[in-house]
Amino acid sequence: MRLLVDGMNVIGTRPDGWWRDRHGAMVRLVDSLERLAAASGDDITVVFERRPSPPIYSTAIEVAHAPRPRPNSADDEIVRLVAADPEPSRMRVVTSDRWLADRATEAGASVEAAAAFRSRLDDI
Repeated sequence: MRLLVDGMNVIGTRPDGWWRDRHGAMVRLVDSLERLAAASGDDITVVFERRPSPPIYSTAIEVAHAPRPRPNSADDEIVRLVAADPEPSRMRVVTSDRWLADRATEAGASVEAAAAFRSRLDDI
């Protein structure tokens, strides 16, 4: 399974003060996704609206960002990735954004709600 994770959407599922340290929240999400990739064998890409600064590197997952930072640019990038994949039915988009979920489904991917996914991450 290939997971495309709407990074800030997953981070935003909990009002845990992430907005005070956005970069730290992004690093923590990448760490959790690395553990999931190791446990599940899934191919995981997390997409952020802008390039993390300082950069976040991972040898276990892909950390991606939209080409230009703007509102919903991560959503557009995720849809582009689904549409470009030769087997979109093997992809699952993680988001609670209804618009993105509808577009991903139309492109052939399945969708998992961000809050349920975050709970699954917590269990690993």
